[in-house]
Amino acid sequence: MDITLAPVTPAEIPVLLELIRELARFEKLEHEFTATAESLHAAFFGPQPAAGALLARVAGEPAGYAIYFSTFSSFTGRAGVWLDDLFVLPDYRKRGLGRKLIEAVAKIAAERGCSRFEWLALDWNERALEFYRGLGARTLDEWVLLRINPAELRQG
Repeated sequence: MDITLAPVTPAEIPVLLELIRELARFEKLEHEFTATAESLHAAFFGPQPAAGALLARVAGEPAGYAIYFSTFSSFTGRAGVWLDDLFVLPDYRKRGLGRKLIEAVAKIAAERGCSRFEWLALDWNERALEFYRGLGARTLDEWVLLRINPAELRQG
């Protein structure tokens, strides 16, 4: 199988946008999907890039992606990497593509000297949880994710 992984290019932003839309559908969160080609371009290629993205292709066809960004740990005094998305289209699953993507982001974290590589998974996505545990990841059940959306921030 001819698999290639490479950082997304500006010309590939529309392809990445459609893959992100597919992930939103899969996670039943399409109602929260507001990304645009312009917002992604600014996030990845603006004056202060907020994130990085890897695009996976199989035989030249888009098959999946990973989006990551930097974090910081006061306890270690060093940067970390947060994996925001890891997604492989259903037709390309069970072929090692997810492993290759996560290993590529882990390599980026290692090259940067990061102290942590972290991400979230939906609690109902047992296949993903099993996959991550198979890689050696552990769940941090004592932590609770909290979120305030922009409209709520403006109210406070």
